[in-house]
Parts: sequence; C-alpha cells; structure tokens
Amino acid sequence: MDHSFLLMLSNLLHLQNSLDPTTSFLSSTLSSSTTTTTSSAASPTSSSSSASPSPTSLLSSSSAAPLLFFTIASVLSFLASSRPKPKSQTTASSLNPKKTPSPQNPNSDFSVSAFRALSTETIWSLEAPIRDAQWRSLYGLSYPVFTTVVEKLKPHIALSNLSLPSDYAVAMVLSRLSHGFSAKTLAARYSLEPYLISKITNMVTRLLATKLYAEFIKIPVSRRRLIETTQAFDELTSLPNMCGAIDGSHIKLHSLPSDPNLASHYKCRYGFPSVQLQVVADHKKIFWDVCVKAPGATDEAAHFRDSLLYNRLTSGDIVWEKVINVRGHNVRPYVVGDWCYPLLPFVLTPFSPNGMGTPAQNLFDGMLMKGRSVVVDAIGLLKGRWKILQDLNVGLNHAPQTIVACCVLHNLCQIAREPEPELWKEPDETGGSPRVLDAEKSFYYHGESLRQALADDLHQRLSTR
Repeated sequence: MDHSFLLMLSNLLHLQNSLDPTTSFLSSTLSSSTTTTTSSAASPTSSSSSASPSPTSLLSSSSAAPLLFFTIASVLSFLASSRPKPKSQTTASSLNPKKTPSPQNPNSDFSVSAFRALSTETIWSLEAPIRDAQWRSLYGLSYPVFTTVVEKLKPHIALSNLSLPSDYAVAMVLSRLSHGFSAKTLAARYSLEPYLISKITNMVTRLLATKLYAEFIKIPVSRRRLIETTQAFDELTSLPNMCGAIDGSHIKLHSLPSDPNLASHYKCRYGFPSVQLQVVADHKKIFWDVCVKAPGATDEAAHFRDSLLYNRLTSGDIVWEKVINVRGHNVRPYVVGDWCYPLLPFVLTPFSPNGMGTPAQNLFDGMLMKGRSVVVDAIGLLKGRWKILQDLNVGLNHAPQTIVACCVLHNLCQIAREPEPELWKEPDETGGSPRVLDAEKSFYYHGESLRQALADDLHQRLSTR
C-alpha cells in the first residue's frame, strides 16, 4: 500500500481517538493482535473471542467520529486501489532515472513488413517523381525499373526455394550494389546472417549476368539499330560508319587474393588490386559488349585479344551489312579506342597520343577521341550508379558476375532514361601502343589504310565548309 495513504490513515485514527476516547479502534486492534498471537496455539476459540470490536459496536457509539472515519477510510481505500500502478523499472533505470527509453530498432525499417508497406501502400500515395527519387536513394533505380527487374527475375528466383520474397531479395541486393555495402553491414541492417546476404547476392547477380544479359546487352547487328547508331556518331564526330567505342576499366578489389603468387597478377599499374572490365558503348552510353576475363596486371590489348568480341570480329562472325566507300576503300562499321588497343580494320585508334601528326591526322584524332568519350562517360556512370564497383567487396570467384550484373542494370537505367548520377572519375590513361602480332599484320596494314583514308576525307570535308 502507498506510504502516503498509510500516513493519512494513521492521522485519521488519531483524530478518531481524540474525538471519541471511549471507543478506540486502534487500541482494540493492537490488543486483539497481541492476544491472538500469544494464545492461538493453545485455544483457537480464545483467538476469535478476543477479536476487535465489530463494526456494529462502533456504529452504536454516541459519537459521529466512527462513522466519519469509516466513510473517509472507504473513500481513500477505493482511490488507492484504483490508482494506476507505475511500470516496473529495471535496476539500470532506477539507478539512472534520467535515462530515456531506447529508440525503436532501426532494422525494423528494412524488415519484410516495412518493405511490403513501402512497396504496396506508401508507394501509391506518393507522386511519381517523389516516389522514384525515394526508390533511387534506396535501390539505385526508379520504382518502374525496379519492378521490371523483379518481374524478369522472379521465375528464376522461385526455383531456388528462397525463404524470402523475390522482390525483397532483389531490393536487398540492389541496395548493396548501389551503396557498396559489405555483406556484414547489410546483414546488420536487415537482421540476417552475413552468409545469407552473400548467398542472395550471388544468386541475384548470377541471374542478372546470365538470364538478362542476352536481352539487354546486344551487338547492333540489326539494320535499323546499326543505322541509328552510326548516324548518331556521325553527327557527333563527322566520322562515318562508327558504331561504338571501346575502353577498359580497372575494378578495384577490396582485398588481394591470399595466395602471394596469385596476388601479383591482380595488382594493376595504378597500385591497387583489380580485375579488368572491357566494354563497348554506343552513342546512348549503352553497353553492347561486356567482357571480364583478366586480372588487373593484364594490359588492355591482351584482354581484348582474349575476348569473345575479338574472336568474332577477326573471324567475320559478326556480319554488318552496312558498308560505305571512302576514297576507294570499303569501310565496314568499326569501333574506336585509344592507343592502348591494336589498330585493326574494325578497331581504329589515334595516329598519335600527343598531337604530333599531320593536320588531317590531328583532326581525325580529335574527332575519334570525341567519339570515344561516350564509353568513358558510360563507365563513369556505371561506377557512379553502382558504387560497389568502386571497391568490390565480394569473393574473387563472384567478381565477374557482379560486374556484369551491374552492366546489365546500367543498360536498364539508360534505356529507361533514368537520371544520370555524378560521373566516377577514372585514373588518367597510361601506357603505350601495343606491338603488332604476326597474326594481325594483314589486319594492321588494312586498318592503317582505312584510317588514313578517313582522315583525309574528314579534313577535306571540314576544310571546304
């Protein structure tokens, strides 16, 4: 019972005794209690006979004090029993009464229920620009593009018997790819085990890199797309029949392989461990070829020569019907690259990296590098949008599929015309021209004649305007 209530009851008892000394409830109760204690073992009857005065005897007193006392005591007793009991506090809180309640678990914002509420309820109450901006901040792409990815991957994820919903698993992986979170960081956020985060990441990136690659990364062989691409590059560079730009990028690894002999192959010329990414982009900064096959110590020319694209180009497997005649030379569609790539009829490179050529050659080099800028910007967008590629924190065995998955997602965003993020700045290019292989000599001489013909034609056309 509350201490203040006991104190008030005691005061009322003393007040009653002073008003009616002939009937003392307190003294009778005390004497009754003493008698009961000393005689209960010998005679139960005497215990009941020495009980306190009955309410009837008190009410028959000549004074009004007993009635007043019981009335007030009853009211106080009712109030005391109806007061809400304070919540029990822990020892730590009683020692520190100023301690505020612990905040809500932040991981609840990333639970399945929270994601479901966001994607099925809250999302429809927002205007599209606000909705998509929120989705991009979380997963790197807008809500419509996100649903496209989920719908295309859902049948394949269903076959894996994953215990999580497909859209939740995709959202989790996109969150990791777009923000560069490690498996440990993401596990703490989503209240899951790190090994499960890694397993889901590997599954989703593998599906993106295999099941969606052929749909979203295509060589422009159809006449309609080829004409659109070459015309766009012509408007940009004044060079005819250019169909793409090729470049490489070092994808930094979070850590070197544990094997010292293997580690030396992955340390690139910029001083950090990496794997090589090779891409070809069109005028819209959409990749139409992606290759990840070489460790960081490999140069661009060797990586290119080991790629499927090189084998298809040299064997004539890729059939481009659009052929133009320039100063007596049949020029098929070609890609452009910097001086790190071999000069071939289908890969044209600058005459000189330092502007030491003739006026026609220097003009050609300037226009060629202008066309090449699209692939530089495409790689900058890729790393700016999918920040995991700035410091790849996945296992070495899963690095290629993660990189290719990000390239597929990049194309999805470019096709959907997603807002372009700030470009990631690549290190300055270094390295010299590759040597000409014996097997490439005929290609090299053919490429030289084509490049000179295009340079002379460009110089004549622009000088007469």
